Amino acid sequence: MDVLRPPLIRIGGRVYRKNLIQEQAFPHEEEEDFYAGPGDCADEPCDAFVVEETERGFQCRVEVPSPLYKYIIGKKGETKKRLETETRTSISIPKPGVEGEIVIMGQQRSGVVSARTRIDVLLDSFRKKQPFTHFLSFALNQPAIQERFLQFKEEVLEKCSKDHGVSSCLFQNPAKLHLTLGTLVLLNEQEIQKACDLLQRCKEDFVDQITGGQPLTVEVAGVEYMNDDPAMTDVLYAKVHMKDGSDRLQMVADQLVERFVASGLMLKEWDRVKLHATVMNTLFRKDPTEERNNTMTGKSSFKERESFNGQNILKLFENFHFGEVQLDSVRLSQRFSSDASGYYATSGQLCFS
Repeated sequence: MDVLRPPLIRIGGRVYRKNLIQEQAFPHEEEEDFYAGPGDCADEPCDAFVVEETERGFQCRVEVPSPLYKYIIGKKGETKKRLETETRTSISIPKPGVEGEIVIMGQQRSGVVSARTRIDVLLDSFRKKQPFTHFLSFALNQPAIQERFLQFKEEVLEKCSKDHGVSSCLFQNPAKLHLTLGTLVLLNEQEIQKACDLLQRCKEDFVDQITGGQPLTVEVAGVEYMNDDPAMTDVLYAKVHMKDGSDRLQMVADQLVERFVASGLMLKEWDRVKLHATVMNTLFRKDPTEERNNTMTGKSSFKERESFNGQNILKLFENFHFGEVQLDSVRLSQRFSSDASGYYATSGQLCFS
């Protein structure tokens, strides 16, 4: 990184510079910190959070999921000590694993504001490094779809098993066939509840109007690949479209993601949601327990993959019909989980009817 031209990040409408710090080291993590110098925030209006005046000065409370405490504390408490020293504040952090609030106290309001701002920047950075825990999905695991998927798998292995890299371990678990709208990092029950509440507000604000309070009839047909070379395929997916030819499914997906991104619960990855159902994925080759959630499986998704030659599959199954399905809800699905049906455990859902 060019120290004279550090990267800039935006949080809450403000821009901060990102500086490299060499002192700390967490295992398997790039060591970074973000610095907004003691004077940088002194004159900023504190309209993004509440600073209370007390008998001893000022204080500010920050709701932080317990898994993120360690990033504020730092190795041997170095990050916390540096924050306190440079902002002339005292920072109280709950015990590990105990959900609560971080409390910043200081004699100067500007110091409390500075400490809070720097903590927000740290949390934003390290939250982005967390593997996702939940995702918004449409379930496609209805019995008729599962049956056709298993037929697809059988025929592919019968006709294309000699093609490079093709094997049975690449196929999706039929009970977990789905469309992914977007992924979330929800680190405690409060954040999960916040996502569930937002789903219900989306239903009232625009989903009911788009769906008319009725299920959406979707056709799953044809296959396509993700990358540029079909001879080096990593993800093969089934295409989906509304049977009536409308774009209502795309509208629901795009507006849901837009609302979740605006709330801060989801990171913006694409201009619009790519509606597809993963049927084969080379991630499954190395780890059958890997969350089979198309391409959105974290930073290491495409590392050390063994691609397969999908040319014949694409040619022979270009128009394979997996069936029709009535989509009647959007689920907040939990990664690495299963319910009684074999689908992902549901933390909350938005029902169309």
